[in-house]
Amino acid sequence: MPFAYIDTAEAMRRDGLRMTVVSNVPSPWGEAAKGILHIKEIPWSAVRLDAQDKTQVEWSGHASAPSAVYDDEPGKALWNDLLFLFERLQPEPSLLPRDPNDRALMFGLSHEICGEQGLGRMRRMVMTDAGLNGQPGFAEPVAQYLAAKYGHSSEMAGWARTRVVQILDMLSKRLESQRGVGSAFYIGDKVTALDVYSATFMAMFRPLPADMCAMKESTRAAFESVDEGSDALHPILLEHRDMMYEEFLETPLSL
Repeated sequence: MPFAYIDTAEAMRRDGLRMTVVSNVPSPWGEAAKGILHIKEIPWSAVRLDAQDKTQVEWSGHASAPSAVYDDEPGKALWNDLLFLFERLQPEPSLLPRDPNDRALMFGLSHEICGEQGLGRMRRMVMTDAGLNGQPGFAEPVAQYLAAKYGHSSEMAGWARTRVVQILDMLSKRLESQRGVGSAFYIGDKVTALDVYSATFMAMFRPLPADMCAMKESTRAAFESVDEGSDALHPILLEHRDMMYEEFLETPLSL
């Protein structure tokens, strides 16, 4: 459902759930959070991220998005903290496996997508490195900004390319194994947060079509830029993404 942004002052006056998001870009961390909120039907208010707005940063506690603030609680930004908050606000349908072993597996695989040295951050580093070197990736001004914000070195970028391939290969093999026992999901036979993370993070390789995800062509070109990891983008990952958007997630994306 399309939403209207509210400004920081209005967000600070409101109760309930408010969340900063990156606008005009299908940032996978933000789209994952939106997707979980959609599945759980949790009402929330969107605040456009402005890292230069000192008031917003002080209120939300973070200069990056998404950052969610519920009532007077401190803002939460880590992917797992957001998931626990949303589970608390609306326990059903739960996106956490009940079996403790499956739960541990889900969080481990989710970290490999969302967390430090995970798929999203490694892919971002690869696109940043490409932009800094005049290759297909982020535009140079964007690459310079991201390099300064998140750190960059050619050595780290080379390792990031290896990590991207490893993680994509691992995820595709997991889905293939699940398909072999008749499941379309990563864990068991029900949708979990891991399915949402996988689907939304595919935007960093193949964004949804323009009629489902309107974005600047320069940004789309950066996300679709070809590198060593392209061969690891197994079709089953995109098939899983399409299934998730058809059955569980909302389109067109509201950016």
